[in-house]
Amino acid sequence: MNRPLRLLLAFALLALVIGLPAIAGVYTDWLWFGEVGYRQVFVTEVTTRGWLFALGILGAFALLATNFSIALRTLPPSPIVWVGQPGVPVALPSGARLGRLARILAAVIALPFALQAAAQWWSVQLWIHQAPFGQADPVLGHDVAFYVFTLPLLSGALAWLLTLLAVSLIGSVLLYALGGRLGLNARAGLFVGPDARRHLGVLGAAVFAVLAAQAWLAPARQLLEPSGLIFGASYADVAIRIPAARILFAVALAGAVLSLLSSRGTLRPVLVAIGLYVATSIGGEAVASVVQRFVVLPNEQTRETPYMANNIAATLKAFGLDNVTERELTGDATLGAADIAANAATLTNVRLWDHQPLLDTFAQLQEIRPYYDFASVDNDRYTINGEYRQVMLSARELNSQALSNRTWINEHLTFTHGYGLTLGPVNQVTNEGLPMLFVKDLPPVSTADLVVTEPRLYFGELSNDYVFVGTHAPEFDYPRGDDNVTSHYVGNGGVPVDSGWRKLLFALRFRSQQILFSNDIVDTSRVLFHRRIDERLEEIAPFLRYEGDPYIVVAGGRLYWMEDAYTTSDSYPYSTPATSVGSVFSWMISRGAPVLSPCSRSCSENRGKSAADLRHRRSWRGGACSTAAYRTRTSRFVSILRSGAGYWVKKMRSGRTCGCEAFFVAIPGPVHP
Repeated sequence: MNRPLRLLLAFALLALVIGLPAIAGVYTDWLWFGEVGYRQVFVTEVTTRGWLFALGILGAFALLATNFSIALRTLPPSPIVWVGQPGVPVALPSGARLGRLARILAAVIALPFALQAAAQWWSVQLWIHQAPFGQADPVLGHDVAFYVFTLPLLSGALAWLLTLLAVSLIGSVLLYALGGRLGLNARAGLFVGPDARRHLGVLGAAVFAVLAAQAWLAPARQLLEPSGLIFGASYADVAIRIPAARILFAVALAGAVLSLLSSRGTLRPVLVAIGLYVATSIGGEAVASVVQRFVVLPNEQTRETPYMANNIAATLKAFGLDNVTERELTGDATLGAADIAANAATLTNVRLWDHQPLLDTFAQLQEIRPYYDFASVDNDRYTINGEYRQVMLSARELNSQALSNRTWINEHLTFTHGYGLTLGPVNQVTNEGLPMLFVKDLPPVSTADLVVTEPRLYFGELSNDYVFVGTHAPEFDYPRGDDNVTSHYVGNGGVPVDSGWRKLLFALRFRSQQILFSNDIVDTSRVLFHRRIDERLEEIAPFLRYEGDPYIVVAGGRLYWMEDAYTTSDSYPYSTPATSVGSVFSWMISRGAPVLSPCSRSCSENRGKSAADLRHRRSWRGGACSTAAYRTRTSRFVSILRSGAGYWVKKMRSGRTCGCEAFFVAIPGPVHP
């Protein structure tokens, strides 16, 4: 076997080892999105990433390879001999071989540029499906949609192009220096050959053109940056920095023209262009600093008042607080028996328990076994025995990390789900001083008319590893004395593993040979993954920002997970951003709460009593909605939901007080014997 064939086979084997798990991951994701009913989301993301990657790698390679090839034309066909410092000659490759190496180098450099372009798929989708806000900023007069949708995409594209041009320029300079067409000598100083001067002049003009475009966008970016006391453009920004940016735009355009002129003559025009650009950039900032120090600071309140008003108005508008009604409370009101009677429902539901101590108490009383965990305690309200009650509740989830015998079968076939919840009133205690519980124990026992008929929890705040259901192995439900109660999953959730081919794909995805050789996994088996609520929601609706605290809901005898979701942006002009869960945003709309059944199949509208109960749960728990709703912006992302990402949604009103539209998604679960 000759060497080229061996190299080809080695490359093919390497591609197979690296590529097959990646292909398995993509295909199984495609199956998963189809199972939950959101395949169009996956298709939209993959196709957008794909054509952005293709455009990125083709564009970057074409620009780099073209510039490198132009520079290589000046090299002699015979090998170049480079004499190093010790005087030892070094023979470099010939021009033809350098050309092949340059093309390979261009392809390697183009790859990270293509990956960076593909990562902007969401910005592209936002731009494609944008809609006007109908509100203009107070300084430049642009619609807010320009800042939210267009400016981030343009800024990213210009930064990408400028970096690519800089790499092309540096590479071309090195190749010209290698060929002796550019360098330094004692007599003439810097010298540039005619071919190199023409080529580098055109590249310099392109760089100045991109810098001009960035300068044109600089005034708009000024409205999205902090400036002293306020967020957004201040007095110095409006009076000095924005005009300076427009001057810099003109200077950069002049620099592009001078760079083109230098390609036909001396280097003096391009040196002048560089000097003018640097002087304008530094000078504008210096003048702005002087104005800030000697004009603004001595009269700061007077100078900055209009811009502080812009900042306050935009922040209130962006967070839906511009229609708040203010009422003065004198403190002179008296509390009488009639007031107490009118607010009896509130007073009889005053919370006594603190969340963390109650969570510890639930763990001591109701975990039952060490492999059960209560991840968090949430507040909710239910009509119990005809009375509207505030309760605190927590789901009993399975923590596979705490299993005493952590075998593959136990973790992925047997211990597949948590079981039930603990629920009690917020203001009642037992004779022992412990919290009173309406729902407790295994199996769930209810002392009120709040009954749980389907207690299995295949998804939750802790669940994040894959499990197989519908296998020959019995699934553990709960302990009963020295025995265990088991069941078999008879629902329709999860991706079917109905062939040896799919077993191989999931074995590659999860890097587990047991999947391929297990006799318990049969044609009727299904695999559940992406089981942690936050992860699952981010997969099916990546355009939403989630609160990060899912809460369990009992409705119609079933258990559901809900989590508050919002549409946010960090590009609302003049709005002071807020920080939550490590992210920063300056505009937010409540989108309601997606609803997940712990025994899920696909996302669809939940009908009947459960849907009504869940709407009720969301309406009272709309505190976040009432503080962050934005009535006139509720249709902003509807086009993305309908066509861009292909999501199925059902719009519904989530409460008149907050006046926002929520996207309500419920998932019906399976029925167990």
